[in-house]
Amino acid sequence: MSGNTSTKPATAAPTRTVTKPDRRTLRTRDALGDALITLMREQPFDAITVQQVLDRAGVSRATFYTHYRDKDDLFLSDIEDFFELMGAFLTRSGAPATRLFPVEEFFTHLAAMRDLNAAINASGKGPDVRELGIGCFARSIEQRLVQARVNLAAAELRATSCSLAGALFSLLDWWLRLDHPMPAKDVDTLFHRQAWRGIPGRP
Repeated sequence: MSGNTSTKPATAAPTRTVTKPDRRTLRTRDALGDALITLMREQPFDAITVQQVLDRAGVSRATFYTHYRDKDDLFLSDIEDFFELMGAFLTRSGAPATRLFPVEEFFTHLAAMRDLNAAINASGKGPDVRELGIGCFARSIEQRLVQARVNLAAAELRATSCSLAGALFSLLDWWLRLDHPMPAKDVDTLFHRQAWRGIPGRP
């Protein structure tokens, strides 16, 4: 689920120190991430070996271990990259600060990846993905709230951001489980209407 595969404030999850990799490193990470995701669509996660990922990506073992500890580290790093891209989407696109998260875009993207969602759940990685997502999205929502100039103390701002990130994933679970019972655009509207109703100190 790398940035190339249309598949990373206050939070509950720790984050890596962010350094900007060069283009060659990005290409390598993308190739490895895409290879792992493709393999996950073909077989259970536990059955996948690092060598299979290397063969599919055309990357050497030494290069792999320069970037990752094992396939689990590759998987979560790739997911985190994707979540960070989604979290920064609104700021990059210049959306109004009152829009806290790109719910429509995120849900639409996941709806097109039913097989990968099933593979992630079957792998047992679902809880890890959810925890990582809540942490990433809480940070991005907090930044959006700051941009919207809400009048909240720091602790309340963090708590509100984490709460909204958790609510977002609960809404996603409902939406996927019921096979998209309403358009993603309408879910986006619903999320933001509920979010702003519950935010004290809103502008």
